[in-house]
Amino acid sequence: MSTHPTDGAAPAPEPLALRPREAAQALGLSARKLWELTNRNEIPHVHVGRAVLYPVDSLRAWLAEQAAKGVRR
Repeated sequence: MSTHPTDGAAPAPEPLALRPREAAQALGLSARKLWELTNRNEIPHVHVGRAVLYPVDSLRAWLAEQAAKGVRR
Protein backbone atom coordinates (compact mmCIF):
# COMPACT_ATOMS: atom_id res chain seq x y z
CA MET A 1 0.00 0.00 0.00
CA SER A 2 1.34 3.43 -0.97
CA THR A 3 1.69 6.15 1.66
CA HIS A 4 1.31 8.89 -0.98
CA PRO A 5 -2.21 9.29 -2.32
CA THR A 6 -2.48 10.17 -5.98
CA ASP A 7 -5.39 11.08 -8.15
CA GLY A 8 -3.90 9.19 -11.08
CA ALA A 9 -3.17 12.35 -13.05
CA ALA A 10 0.27 12.61 -14.60
CA PRO A 11 2.17 15.85 -14.01
CA ALA A 12 1.91 18.34 -16.84
CA PRO A 13 4.92 18.14 -19.19
CA GLU A 14 7.27 21.09 -19.32
CA PRO A 15 6.63 23.19 -22.42
CA LEU A 16 9.05 22.91 -25.33
CA ALA A 17 8.38 26.52 -26.34
CA LEU A 18 6.82 29.64 -24.87
CA ARG A 19 4.48 32.21 -26.35
CA PRO A 20 5.71 35.82 -26.27
CA ARG A 21 4.05 36.83 -22.99
CA GLU A 22 5.35 33.69 -21.26
CA ALA A 23 8.85 34.15 -22.68
CA ALA A 24 9.02 37.80 -21.62
CA GLN A 25 7.91 36.88 -18.10
CA ALA A 26 10.36 33.96 -17.87
CA LEU A 27 13.25 36.19 -18.99
CA GLY A 28 12.23 39.12 -16.81
CA LEU A 29 11.79 41.37 -19.83
CA SER A 30 8.97 43.60 -20.93
CA ALA A 31 6.94 42.38 -23.88
CA ARG A 32 8.17 45.43 -25.80
CA LYS A 33 11.85 44.57 -25.20
CA LEU A 34 11.23 40.96 -26.23
CA TRP A 35 9.66 42.15 -29.52
CA GLU A 36 12.64 44.45 -30.13
CA LEU A 37 15.04 41.54 -29.73
CA THR A 38 12.80 39.31 -31.86
CA ASN A 39 12.48 41.83 -34.69
CA ARG A 40 16.27 42.27 -34.76
CA ASN A 41 16.74 38.47 -34.72
CA GLU A 42 18.80 38.77 -31.55
CA ILE A 43 16.87 36.17 -29.57
CA PRO A 44 16.04 32.62 -30.70
CA HIS A 45 12.49 32.23 -31.95
CA VAL A 46 10.53 30.31 -34.55
CA HIS A 47 7.47 31.14 -36.60
CA VAL A 48 4.78 28.50 -36.82
CA GLY A 49 2.21 29.96 -39.13
CA ARG A 50 1.45 33.36 -37.64
CA ALA A 51 2.51 32.33 -34.14
CA VAL A 52 5.91 33.24 -32.74
CA LEU A 53 7.36 30.72 -30.31
CA TYR A 54 10.49 30.81 -28.17
CA PRO A 55 12.05 27.35 -27.67
CA VAL A 56 12.86 26.91 -23.97
CA ASP A 57 16.21 25.15 -24.52
CA SER A 58 17.31 27.82 -27.01
CA LEU A 59 16.35 30.59 -24.58
CA ARG A 60 18.40 28.94 -21.83
CA ALA A 61 21.43 28.67 -24.12
CA TRP A 62 20.98 32.27 -25.35
CA LEU A 63 20.73 33.60 -21.80
CA ALA A 64 23.86 31.70 -20.76
CA GLU A 65 25.73 33.17 -23.78
CA GLN A 66 24.59 36.68 -22.86
CA ALA A 67 25.71 36.18 -19.27
CA ALA A 68 29.09 34.86 -20.41
CA LYS A 69 29.58 37.90 -22.65
CA GLY A 70 28.53 40.28 -19.90
CA VAL A 71 26.29 42.01 -22.45
CA ARG A 72 23.95 44.73 -21.25
CA ARG A 73 20.92 45.41 -23.43
